[in-house]
Amino acid sequence: MQSIGVMRTLVKAFHLVTLNALFLTLISGCGYQPSSKEAKKIMGETVSTEIIISMTDPENTVVLKDALDEAVIRRFQTNLRYRKDAATHLQIELKSVDFSALQYDSNGYIVSYRTTINLGVTRITGALSKYYRAVGNFDFTINPNAIITDQQRFEAIEKSATKALDSFVAQVAAEGTRKEK
Repeated sequence: MQSIGVMRTLVKAFHLVTLNALFLTLISGCGYQPSSKEAKKIMGETVSTEIIISMTDPENTVVLKDALDEAVIRRFQTNLRYRKDAATHLQIELKSVDFSALQYDSNGYIVSYRTTINLGVTRITGALSKYYRAVGNFDFTINPNAIITDQQRFEAIEKSATKALDSFVAQVAAEGTRKEK
């Protein structure tokens, strides 16, 4: 009985190894490059960040700064530096944050919201300066007849800002792929 269980485990392991090898062969064979690698062609090895403080919404700007720094490290796989030491400088401006009702319950109370954030990103690399628009959305629910708490608000802004920054990464990665050709 034990030998049948061991045999099944070995067959499953063999199938898993075979599938992984096939997957890796397909990925490497088609010339796939991670977006971070493509973006790094444009951004360079080091990046500095700056957030333009919104006088109408300074609290959201602080949340945005943390999300931006994390996105730079994770998505671009680069190092944060002071501006004078960085190959690229990113200047981010919070253009708008909107909360809109998505869903109502049977009594007419809002139970689901969408947060939409609009960012203006200026990328300065050497003498080149380029402007990008980035938009991110995040949907969340609340209890009927309740208000959005500060914690929910900050979390929604952070997550939609992260998605907006992902949009920016995609734009830069697309430039990296076009730069090759």
